[in-house]
Amino acid sequence: MGLKISGLASGMPANLVDQVIEAERSVLKPIQAKKADTEDKVKMVGDFEAKINEITTNFSSLMGRKGFVDKKFDSSFADFVSGTVDPEIAESGDHTIEVIQLASKPSVASNGFPDRNKTLAGVGYIKFQTADGVKEVYISKDESTLDKIAEKINLSNAGVTATVIDDVNNKDRGFKLQISGAITGEDNNVSFPVAYMLDGEMDLQFDNELKAQNAKYKLDGQEFESEENTIKDLLPGVTVDLKQASPGKEIKIKVSENFDIISEKLKGFVDSYNAALSFIQQQNKLNPDKSGRQRLGPLGGESFMRRTENTLRSIIQTPQMTNSKFQRVIELGVEFNRNGTLNFNQEKFKKAVTTEPKEVVKFMRGNNVDVGFVPNLMRQIKGLTDPNSGAIGARKTAYQGRIRNMDNQLERKEKSLEKKEVSLRKQFAQMEEAMSKIQSQGAAVAAIK
Repeated sequence: MGLKISGLASGMPANLVDQVIEAERSVLKPIQAKKADTEDKVKMVGDFEAKINEITTNFSSLMGRKGFVDKKFDSSFADFVSGTVDPEIAESGDHTIEVIQLASKPSVASNGFPDRNKTLAGVGYIKFQTADGVKEVYISKDESTLDKIAEKINLSNAGVTATVIDDVNNKDRGFKLQISGAITGEDNNVSFPVAYMLDGEMDLQFDNELKAQNAKYKLDGQEFESEENTIKDLLPGVTVDLKQASPGKEIKIKVSENFDIISEKLKGFVDSYNAALSFIQQQNKLNPDKSGRQRLGPLGGESFMRRTENTLRSIIQTPQMTNSKFQRVIELGVEFNRNGTLNFNQEKFKKAVTTEPKEVVKFMRGNNVDVGFVPNLMRQIKGLTDPNSGAIGARKTAYQGRIRNMDNQLERKEKSLEKKEVSLRKQFAQMEEAMSKIQSQGAAVAAIK
């Protein structure tokens, strides 16, 4: 503050002002302690709020506009036909499929060469008739080994792919250049003419040409064709991969709810529900404090905790006014234990969802707005955490408001103490100066005598 008191003239302690200010600052300690306690409660309420929100996490991905969103694709012969589903679109059902032939790319193979990177095929060009028109690839003498020709073709953007194959059936001339079209299907056929090459150590010729073909298959007895072996939306929301042709072999494919995953999500709901309820029970439990006295937890006995617990129990006990034969979630295997937590009977749920999936969907989904177990659960949890009106959210907001008020109170008191310290130091400095003058005058008088 600029002014110092030595205490030599007045006889008072040099740190007297510090002692006075520190004494007055002691009134802040109860406020600071209360603030720290409230901050701890805000953190605990935040942790509790996270546990409450966790209850709905699994259900947010459980139901779609058509029911359960977890569906799976089954094939009686997965080596011949496999598939994937879009669970939001796919409809459950059974079908048969027969793979008559697979779609293939056009291809051709050259005559055999004794090596892949030494023997020259000469100078000239190779011409391709593709769906995009005539493509020509020029080959110079230095580029006329099989490896170099394949590289030149692959860099030409001619719509074909070249590779050198080592055909071990031919010991002397086993290296062949294979050229394939890029896309399957009859409309993507490529004509491979004779290569026009001169002055080579060996002639380059093409034979064994295979034309592109469509996939042919039967779905539920009706025959269809596809340019690709991966058929998107063969059924709504179902993509099928044809892997092997087997004319006359009917393969059963099925789209159905994946009850294992659905069951796991419901179990996740039960686990999250129990975690939140256990938090409440722990706060309401008497435990010894540092002095040995029995006390509730920091949030124990608070009204918002009772409201939250009542809401959680009503979610399980309240009947859902849907047109499902099921009215309460306890009918699906979600049951209360003696200690108030939940137990999930997975076998009971699987039996219900396997035998009557539509009834379970109607109960869980309702109208997907304000009727049904999942919509009601979502609404109740959102209501608890609303920052203005929710039991948990409003209490958290109130605690945060108290902290802001205490911060303001502490700030005002600190500013007041700063002003008082400046004033006291000035007053004591003036007093020190006056006492010093009196002492000087007394010394002068004594010297005269």
